[in-house]
Amino acid sequence: MKKTIGIITTLDTKGDEADYLRQQIHEMDAETVLIDIGVIGEPGITPDITRQQIAVAGGSSMELLLVNPSRQAASPVMDSGAIALIRKMIDEGKMHGIVGLGGSQGTSNCTAVMRALPYGFPKIMVSTVASGDTSSFVDIKDITMMFSVGDILGLNNLLRAILKNAAGAAYGMARAETSFTSVRGDKPTIGMTNLGVLTDGAMYAMDLLRHRGFEVIVFHAVGSGGRAMEQLIREGVIDAVFDYALGELADELFGGFRAGGPERLTVAAQRELPQIIVPGGAEHIGLFVEPDTIPEKYKNRLHTFHNPIIYVPRLNVNEMKLLAE
Repeated sequence: MKKTIGIITTLDTKGDEADYLRQQIHEMDAETVLIDIGVIGEPGITPDITRQQIAVAGGSSMELLLVNPSRQAASPVMDSGAIALIRKMIDEGKMHGIVGLGGSQGTSNCTAVMRALPYGFPKIMVSTVASGDTSSFVDIKDITMMFSVGDILGLNNLLRAILKNAAGAAYGMARAETSFTSVRGDKPTIGMTNLGVLTDGAMYAMDLLRHRGFEVIVFHAVGSGGRAMEQLIREGVIDAVFDYALGELADELFGGFRAGGPERLTVAAQRELPQIIVPGGAEHIGLFVEPDTIPEKYKNRLHTFHNPIIYVPRLNVNEMKLLAE
């Protein structure tokens, strides 16, 4: 069966670029679905899924969005509409990967859609802002960010090369046929957290669990890792939890960079899953600092430097009591 790749962008400003990407995918003997999430301006080429269809699927209409157009009003509608239509195509086996094209706003909208798609479904974002901090775009989903180097504003030899690579990447991922079933697997799956200071114990536990026939997914407990584990618990990928690293809770309470969010350590109980909790790494927090510099607030603490810019002070007694509570 031929693979079908979705292309999502704003066709009023990215029409030529989307058309070139579409041609490259077609040359690989794959199909495309061109999705227009633009609001203002006319599309440069004809989409397969129009902005009007997306607005309706998002609970509004293009006419309403254009009465007093703003990104704040349009983005939630267009994001939710695109998610609904794309999820339907995925569920029906009519889409096997997706590529987005965008600058800062386009990247925000495209990746908002991608974050709502299943783990394992190929997601590639060709973006002008992919060389910086992309954590707000990727968050806890398996989105591949590809830096466009130049602006996505007019075809040139450099951009053609980038788009051709994006087409090849999307087609290759689609042919790999990774799916939710691949992520879920056929063995009982243990979700496990770990930090570098706990790795010896984590490896020992992994060996024990695998010897008994379990699949083990280890999450680096630096904020995104713990939240990703919680999301996979929600989605039914994980059957039981060995929460071995709780440093994300300490950082959530005391301002460290590994903060795990307010839902951390709650989802397994909600899902009534077996759960073992070990407060590994919870006696300290992680702070970004100037190289080899101890913040004044922590100058009298026991501490270490994980590396020159990550300072690790130990919690005091009162902080540990608050964390335990």
